[in-house]
Amino acid sequence: MHATTSVATEPATGRRNLRWRVVDIVVAAVLGVATGLLFLFWNNVGYAWFSAADAVTPGLGGIAVGIWLIGGVLGGLVIRKPGAALFVELLAALVSALVGNAWGIETLYSGLAQGLGAELVFAAFAYRRFGVVTAMLAGASAGLGAWTLELFTSGNLQKSAEFLGIYLGTLLVSGAVLAGLLGWLIVRALAATGALNRFAAGQSVTQRV
Repeated sequence: MHATTSVATEPATGRRNLRWRVVDIVVAAVLGVATGLLFLFWNNVGYAWFSAADAVTPGLGGIAVGIWLIGGVLGGLVIRKPGAALFVELLAALVSALVGNAWGIETLYSGLAQGLGAELVFAAFAYRRFGVVTAMLAGASAGLGAWTLELFTSGNLQKSAEFLGIYLGTLLVSGAVLAGLLGWLIVRALAATGALNRFAAGQSVTQRV
Protein backbone atom coordinates (compact mmCIF):
# COMPACT_ATOMS: atom_id res chain seq x y z
CA MET A 1 0.00 0.00 0.00
CA HIS A 2 1.44 3.34 -1.04
CA ALA A 3 1.61 6.23 1.39
CA THR A 4 -1.10 8.81 0.82
CA THR A 5 -0.52 12.52 0.43
CA SER A 6 -2.51 15.38 1.89
CA VAL A 7 -3.75 16.56 -1.50
CA ALA A 8 -5.52 14.29 -3.97
CA THR A 9 -5.89 15.37 -7.57
CA GLU A 10 -7.85 14.13 -10.55
CA PRO A 11 -5.84 12.04 -13.02
CA ALA A 12 -4.30 14.12 -15.80
CA THR A 13 -6.27 12.48 -18.60
CA GLY A 14 -7.06 15.61 -20.57
CA ARG A 15 -10.32 17.43 -20.56
CA ARG A 16 -12.68 16.22 -17.84
CA ASN A 17 -16.40 15.74 -18.30
CA LEU A 18 -18.04 17.90 -15.65
CA ARG A 19 -21.58 17.10 -16.76
CA TRP A 20 -23.73 15.35 -14.20
CA ARG A 21 -24.66 11.70 -14.80
CA VAL A 22 -27.83 10.06 -13.51
CA VAL A 23 -25.76 8.23 -10.90
CA ASP A 24 -24.33 11.57 -9.75
CA ILE A 25 -27.81 12.94 -9.17
CA VAL A 26 -28.96 9.83 -7.33
CA VAL A 27 -25.91 9.63 -5.05
CA ALA A 28 -25.96 13.38 -4.37
CA ALA A 29 -29.62 13.05 -3.37
CA VAL A 30 -28.83 10.13 -1.07
CA LEU A 31 -25.98 12.12 0.50
CA GLY A 32 -28.28 15.09 0.98
CA VAL A 33 -31.01 13.08 2.69
CA ALA A 34 -28.53 11.19 4.88
CA THR A 35 -26.83 14.43 5.90
CA GLY A 36 -30.20 16.01 6.63
CA LEU A 37 -30.96 13.17 9.04
CA LEU A 38 -27.56 13.71 10.63
CA PHE A 39 -28.51 17.38 11.06
CA LEU A 40 -31.66 16.35 12.91
CA PHE A 41 -29.54 14.44 15.42
CA TRP A 42 -27.06 17.30 15.69
CA ASN A 43 -29.84 19.83 16.22
CA ASN A 44 -30.09 18.50 19.78
CA VAL A 45 -26.54 17.43 20.59
CA GLY A 46 -24.84 20.23 18.72
CA TYR A 47 -27.12 22.96 20.00
CA ALA A 48 -26.56 21.81 23.58
CA TRP A 49 -22.81 22.00 22.99
CA PHE A 50 -23.21 25.37 21.27
CA SER A 51 -25.17 26.79 24.21
CA ALA A 52 -22.75 25.45 26.82
CA ALA A 53 -19.70 26.83 25.00
CA ASP A 54 -21.40 30.18 24.38
CA ALA A 55 -22.19 30.43 28.09
CA VAL A 56 -18.48 30.20 28.84
CA THR A 57 -17.49 32.86 26.31
CA PRO A 58 -19.91 34.48 23.84
CA GLY A 59 -18.93 33.36 20.35
CA LEU A 60 -17.25 30.16 21.49
CA GLY A 61 -20.36 28.22 20.52
CA GLY A 62 -19.17 28.29 16.93
CA ILE A 63 -16.93 25.35 17.79
CA ALA A 64 -20.00 23.08 17.65
CA VAL A 65 -21.27 24.22 14.24
CA GLY A 66 -19.01 22.13 11.99
CA ILE A 67 -21.33 19.13 11.63
CA TRP A 68 -23.97 21.41 10.11
CA LEU A 69 -21.43 22.31 7.42
CA ILE A 70 -20.46 18.79 6.37
CA GLY A 71 -22.95 18.32 3.53
CA GLY A 72 -21.12 20.62 1.13
CA VAL A 73 -17.81 18.91 1.83
CA LEU A 74 -19.25 15.43 1.26
CA GLY A 75 -20.99 16.46 -1.94
CA GLY A 76 -17.90 18.11 -3.36
CA LEU A 77 -15.56 15.26 -2.46
CA VAL A 78 -17.78 12.49 -3.82
CA ILE A 79 -19.40 14.00 -6.93
CA ARG A 80 -16.50 16.31 -7.89
CA LYS A 81 -18.60 18.40 -10.27
CA PRO A 82 -19.92 21.97 -10.26
CA GLY A 83 -22.88 22.47 -7.95
CA ALA A 84 -22.44 19.26 -5.96
CA ALA A 85 -21.39 20.92 -2.71
CA LEU A 86 -24.24 23.41 -2.88
CA PHE A 87 -26.79 20.76 -3.88
CA VAL A 88 -26.01 18.36 -1.04
CA GLU A 89 -25.83 21.04 1.67
CA LEU A 90 -29.05 22.69 0.49
CA LEU A 91 -30.91 19.38 0.23
CA ALA A 92 -29.73 18.42 3.72
CA ALA A 93 -31.04 21.74 5.03
CA LEU A 94 -34.37 21.11 3.30
CA VAL A 95 -34.69 17.65 4.84
CA SER A 96 -33.89 19.08 8.27
CA ALA A 97 -36.50 21.81 7.83
CA LEU A 98 -39.22 19.49 6.51
CA VAL A 99 -38.79 16.79 9.13
CA GLY A 100 -38.78 19.43 11.82
CA ASN A 101 -36.32 21.68 13.58
CA ALA A 102 -36.39 24.85 15.65
CA TRP A 103 -35.40 27.14 12.77
CA GLY A 104 -37.91 26.11 10.10
CA ILE A 105 -37.54 27.56 6.62
CA GLU A 106 -34.62 29.75 7.69
CA THR A 107 -32.56 26.55 7.59
CA LEU A 108 -32.61 26.84 3.79
CA TYR A 109 -30.83 30.18 3.94
CA SER A 110 -28.13 28.56 6.03
CA GLY A 111 -27.86 25.65 3.60
CA LEU A 112 -27.49 28.06 0.72
CA ALA A 113 -24.80 30.18 2.39
CA GLN A 114 -22.86 27.21 3.73
CA GLY A 115 -23.12 25.25 0.49
CA LEU A 116 -21.90 28.23 -1.51
CA GLY A 117 -18.96 28.62 0.86
CA ALA A 118 -17.82 25.06 0.25
CA GLU A 119 -18.60 25.24 -3.48
CA LEU A 120 -16.35 28.25 -3.97
CA VAL A 121 -13.31 26.34 -2.69
CA PHE A 122 -13.86 23.38 -5.01
CA ALA A 123 -14.41 25.83 -7.88
CA ALA A 124 -11.20 27.69 -6.98
CA PHE A 125 -9.32 24.42 -7.54
CA ALA A 126 -11.23 23.88 -10.83
CA TYR A 127 -12.79 20.71 -9.39
CA ARG A 128 -9.45 18.91 -9.65
CA ARG A 129 -8.09 18.79 -6.10
CA PHE A 130 -9.87 16.77 -3.42
CA GLY A 131 -7.36 16.02 -0.71
CA VAL A 132 -7.60 16.75 2.97
CA VAL A 133 -6.33 20.31 2.54
CA THR A 134 -9.06 21.12 0.01
CA ALA A 135 -11.68 19.47 2.23
CA MET A 136 -10.63 21.47 5.28
CA LEU A 137 -10.59 24.71 3.30
CA ALA A 138 -14.08 23.91 2.00
CA GLY A 139 -15.32 23.27 5.54
CA ALA A 140 -13.78 26.50 6.79
CA SER A 141 -15.26 28.42 3.87
CA ALA A 142 -18.69 26.97 4.66
CA GLY A 143 -18.19 28.33 8.17
CA LEU A 144 -17.38 31.74 6.72
CA GLY A 145 -20.60 31.54 4.72
CA ALA A 146 -22.56 30.80 7.90
CA TRP A 147 -20.86 33.67 9.74
CA THR A 148 -21.64 36.12 6.93
CA LEU A 149 -25.30 35.10 6.74
CA GLU A 150 -25.76 35.40 10.50
CA LEU A 151 -24.55 38.99 10.44
CA PHE A 152 -27.96 39.80 9.00
CA THR A 153 -30.32 36.96 9.95
CA SER A 154 -29.28 36.65 13.60
CA GLY A 155 -28.53 40.28 14.31
CA ASN A 156 -24.82 39.58 14.78
CA LEU A 157 -23.98 42.78 12.92
CA GLN A 158 -25.01 44.65 16.05
CA LYS A 159 -22.73 42.65 18.35
CA SER A 160 -19.23 43.51 19.51
CA ALA A 161 -16.08 43.08 17.45
CA GLU A 162 -14.79 40.71 20.14
CA PHE A 163 -17.82 38.44 19.75
CA LEU A 164 -17.59 38.51 15.96
CA GLY A 165 -13.89 37.69 16.03
CA ILE A 166 -14.27 34.78 18.45
CA TYR A 167 -17.30 33.44 16.60
CA LEU A 168 -15.56 33.65 13.22
CA GLY A 169 -12.46 31.93 14.57
CA THR A 170 -14.38 29.06 16.12
CA LEU A 171 -16.53 28.64 13.02
CA LEU A 172 -13.44 28.39 10.82
CA VAL A 173 -11.82 25.82 13.11
CA SER A 174 -15.00 23.80 13.53
CA GLY A 175 -15.68 23.89 9.80
CA ALA A 176 -12.15 22.79 8.97
CA VAL A 177 -12.17 19.90 11.47
CA LEU A 178 -15.77 18.69 11.94
CA ALA A 179 -16.82 19.29 8.33
CA GLY A 180 -13.57 19.21 6.36
CA LEU A 181 -11.34 16.65 8.04
CA LEU A 182 -14.20 14.44 9.21
CA GLY A 183 -15.90 14.66 5.82
CA TRP A 184 -12.66 13.63 4.09
CA LEU A 185 -12.27 10.65 6.45
CA ILE A 186 -15.88 9.58 5.86
CA VAL A 187 -15.45 9.65 2.08
CA ARG A 188 -12.23 7.64 2.30
CA ALA A 189 -13.95 5.09 4.55
CA LEU A 190 -16.84 4.77 2.10
CA ALA A 191 -14.43 4.45 -0.82
CA ALA A 192 -12.52 1.67 0.94
CA THR A 193 -15.73 -0.40 1.09
CA GLY A 194 -16.19 -0.15 -2.67
CA ALA A 195 -19.36 1.92 -2.34
CA LEU A 196 -17.86 4.70 -4.48
CA ASN A 197 -16.29 2.59 -7.22
CA ARG A 198 -18.26 4.45 -9.91
CA PHE A 199 -16.72 7.71 -8.80
CA ALA A 200 -13.24 9.14 -8.96
CA ALA A 201 -13.39 9.42 -5.18
CA GLY A 202 -13.53 5.62 -4.94
CA GLN A 203 -11.07 4.92 -7.74
CA SER A 204 -8.41 7.21 -6.30
CA VAL A 205 -8.40 5.16 -3.09
CA THR A 206 -8.41 1.72 -4.68
CA GLN A 207 -5.56 2.74 -6.99
CA ARG A 208 -3.33 3.19 -3.93
CA VAL A 209 -3.87 -0.38 -2.72
